[in-house]
Amino acid sequence: MRVVVTGAAGFIGSHLCERLLIDGHDVLGIDAFIPYYAREIKESNLCQSLSHDRFRFIDSDLRHDELVDHVAEADVIVHLAAQAGPASWSQFDLYVTCNLSATQRLLEATRVAGDIDKRRFVHISTSSVYGTEALGDETSRLQPASPYGITKLAAEQLALAYHQSYGLPATVLRYFSIYGPRQRPDMAYHLFIQALLADEPITIFGDGEQTRGNTYIDDCVDGTVRAIAKGVPGEIYNIGGGAPVSLNAAITILEETTGKRAERRYVGARIGDQRHTLADIRKARAHLGFAPAITPTEGLPRQVEWQMTQQAPGSG
Repeated sequence: MRVVVTGAAGFIGSHLCERLLIDGHDVLGIDAFIPYYAREIKESNLCQSLSHDRFRFIDSDLRHDELVDHVAEADVIVHLAAQAGPASWSQFDLYVTCNLSATQRLLEATRVAGDIDKRRFVHISTSSVYGTEALGDETSRLQPASPYGITKLAAEQLALAYHQSYGLPATVLRYFSIYGPRQRPDMAYHLFIQALLADEPITIFGDGEQTRGNTYIDDCVDGTVRAIAKGVPGEIYNIGGGAPVSLNAAITILEETTGKRAERRYVGARIGDQRHTLADIRKARAHLGFAPAITPTEGLPRQVEWQMTQQAPGSG
């Protein structure tokens, strides 16, 4: 197939592109390098895909640039591009334009390109649409507690509106707490590992007893690939790991992996942060055959190993 991946230079997008290439597909990666973390990191994420003869990359901003030509030959569009991170309260316009306006322009370009019923559109959303407690199935109450979650909920509803109104075969995936090699440098586990390796204090927002149903990057990518092949248009699927772990327990795993003792500094909880998340994946298991395989006790050491490699002399 010919697959377009937006947000291709990001943490998840770069892994997805590599998997699609391994599976024999032609991939067009799109990324705008919006600077909420260093461009060099994203460029490094792309290195393996750029060496592949079936991969093409375009530096393009979904908010402004012409998109019809990008999607006209696509069999599948996977829309990962979004503004993430904790700054949605202070940079509201940025989150609205990146997460909602850009999604509308991509959906409209897909519609205008024609043969709309023949293009599968996989829209990537987040557990943040459920709010501070994300523990139920896809029919659970939606009450996002941050502007980020609000914009992501609006975007997924827009994708479903294009399905209902125009017949665009759109499927929505709600990711839960993705981690592993290439995790964004602003995310908790990356920060914890970095602090441990540097013998610096770890800052924990809240009491550390908030829990996450962590999803290792390979499991996330596998769920996405399965949704491309088997996802039902108009349906929503939770994609998450099956083993919840508290931040305190995750830090203990990291201590055991690194052989270092963390200096834990607890500060006030951040407004809008989720308290507990755990994906109910019964629907994804039934429809897609999705079954996460990597637990935090296996996955976190892999992320530690990757971050140690990145800090090694000559690693860039």
